[in-house]
Amino acid sequence: MLKKKSIGEKLTSREEEIMQIIWELGKAFPKEIMEYLKEPIPPYNTILSMIRKLESKGWLAFKKFGKSHQYYPLVDKKDYSKGLFTKLYKDYLGGSKELLLSYFMKEEDVDIDELEKLVKDLRKNKKK
Repeated sequence: MLKKKSIGEKLTSREEEIMQIIWELGKAFPKEIMEYLKEPIPPYNTILSMIRKLESKGWLAFKKFGKSHQYYPLVDKKDYSKGLFTKLYKDYLGGSKELLLSYFMKEEDVDIDELEKLVKDLRKNKKK
């Protein structure tokens, strides 16, 4: 039985790397996943242990092919990203839209014209 994981749950960097690979490929065997991992690549059994942990936490499922397992995601990349952003927004910005916009204006050097275009697009979409 799969455990229900928290939407805002942060994966370890290696777990996230594995999920990024599986999201990109759609499905993969452990040896395929290893081909895409960044150096230093842990031993096969360590990777397999991480994959099984992701499975037990409800991130992955598998289809069995003889003794091999082909893993596929149970969580969409979009849902994971949204959960992380929501957690960041609430925990670090206190849910403040002003702080969020201020961050993008100052730190990401968003041009005021870009912001005005975004507001215009949002208003247009809201009317639909």
